[in-house]
Amino acid sequence: MPRRPIHVTDTERTPLLAALRALRERTHVPERFPERVLQEAEEAVRRPRMPAYDATDVPFFTIDPPGSKDLDQAMFLARRRGGYRVHYAIADVGAFLLPGGALDEEAHSRVMTLYYPDVRIPLYPESLGEGAASLLPDYDRPAVLWRLDLDTDGQVVATDVRRAVVRSRARLEYAGVQRVIDAGTAEEPLSLLREIGMRREELERTRGGISLNVPEQEVVRRGDGHYALAYRVPLPADGWNAQISLMTGMAAARLMLGAGTGVLRTLPAAPEGAVERLRRVAKALGVAWPAEMPYAVVVRALDPKNPQHAAFLQECTTLLRGAGYAAFDRDRPTTLPAPADPGHAALAAPYAHCTAPLRRLVDRYTSELCVAAAAGLAAPEWVRAALDELPGEMERGARRAGEAERECVDLVEAALMRDRIGQVFDAYVVDVVESRPTAGTVHLYDPAVVGHVEGDGDGPPLPLGKRMRVRAIQANPGREKVWFAPA
Repeated sequence: MPRRPIHVTDTERTPLLAALRALRERTHVPERFPERVLQEAEEAVRRPRMPAYDATDVPFFTIDPPGSKDLDQAMFLARRRGGYRVHYAIADVGAFLLPGGALDEEAHSRVMTLYYPDVRIPLYPESLGEGAASLLPDYDRPAVLWRLDLDTDGQVVATDVRRAVVRSRARLEYAGVQRVIDAGTAEEPLSLLREIGMRREELERTRGGISLNVPEQEVVRRGDGHYALAYRVPLPADGWNAQISLMTGMAAARLMLGAGTGVLRTLPAAPEGAVERLRRVAKALGVAWPAEMPYAVVVRALDPKNPQHAAFLQECTTLLRGAGYAAFDRDRPTTLPAPADPGHAALAAPYAHCTAPLRRLVDRYTSELCVAAAAGLAAPEWVRAALDELPGEMERGARRAGEAERECVDLVEAALMRDRIGQVFDAYVVDVVESRPTAGTVHLYDPAVVGHVEGDGDGPPLPLGKRMRVRAIQANPGREKVWFAPA
C-alpha cells in the first residue's frame, strides 16, 4: 500500500539533514543493533537451515529500485496450457532466526523497516537483511516458494507454497525493465510481466479494487542554496510488479482462511464523510468527478505526471486510514475468532502481508502459516502463540512509521518554504477546524506543500474545497511547521 515516499539529494552539513538526524534522536529510533543481536546474526549467516527441495534450476530475477540490497522477492513467469505459471520466491527469514532468540526479540521491538528521506533503519542487521537472506543474484538462498497457476484471464486456479533453495540470475531495475518491455526486446519471462500484470489490473477493476500510483517526491538542493521539489512518477512496470505481490497476498489470505488460522491485513470501507471531503478537494484541483462516477473509476483515470492529479493522489491516501491486522485461530474461537469481515476495502478481497519479510515482521509469520496450510499441517505452536500479540505489535510499528513519515514531511516542507517567507501562493483548502472556521489546512498547487492556515478570528470562514491565496509566514526545519495566512 502506498506511502508518501520522499528522498533527499543533499550534502551532510545542511540544516535539513541535521534536522532529520535530530528527529531520529528525539524519537529514539534505534539506528544501531545491540552487540548480541549482531553476534547472533553472524552465527545465523554461517549456518542457515537450507530446505531439501532444490529449485535452483528456475532462472529467477528480481525487480527493485536502484541500489536496493534487501531483495525480498524474485520471480519467474511462464506460459502454460490454459494460462500462465508464476514462480514467486520470498526471502525465508525463518531459515535464520530462532523463536525467542536475540534476533527475534529485536525484530519484535523494531517491527518494520523505517524509511527516512536520507536513510533507512532496517528491521534486520545488514549481514542478514542485505546479505545472507536477501535474494541477491548468483547465490543459493533459502526461500518460501509460491507457484501460482493462472487461467488466461489472470485468475489464480491453483496454489502451491513450500520451502525451497533458489538462485536468482539477475537483479533488474524498474526503468530498465520498462525500456526493454516497451522496445519489445524483453525475453518471455520478463515480457510476461506486462501481460500478467495487465490482466491482474483488469481483474482489480472488475472487483472494484484500487491501486494508488502515488508519485515519489525528491527534494533537491539547488546551486543557489534553495530547495526544489521534483516527482518520480511510477512506471507501468511498478504497477505490474505490484500486482504479482498483491496476487500472492490474496492467495495467502485464502490459504489461511481455509486452514482456519492466520493473520490478515484489513481495511474497512471509507466513511462517507471522507469521500465527500475528497470530492471537494477534486473540485478545487480541477479533477473531473461526475456525481455518478465511483471513486475507483476516478482514481484510475488520474495521470500522476499532472501536478494537480499527483496532489489529489496524495490526498487519496487518507482513505487508507484505519488499516489494521486481524489474527484468528480456529482452536481459540473465543479469543481469536475468524474476522466477521475479512476483506480489504482498497483491494476488494481478503489480503495478507507475506511478500516483504526482510522489511516487515508479520510476513515471516504468514509464510510459516501458508507453508503449513499448503501441506495440510497444523501451524507451528510458536507461530500460533504469537498471534495474540502480533496485530498489536504491527499496529504499533505502523503508527511509528506513520509518525516518522509525517514528521519527515513537515521537515522537508519547512526546508522548501524556509526561503519563501512572505511569498504568496495559490492553494486549496482541504480541511477546516470545526470550532475555529477561520483555521484549517491548505495544499499549495506549486510546490505541493501542505500546511496550517489561520486567519483573524472574526474574519470570513475558510472556503473548504475551494481555491484561495495564502502567504507563507513560518517555516523552520526541525523547529516549526509550515504556517500560512490568508493573503
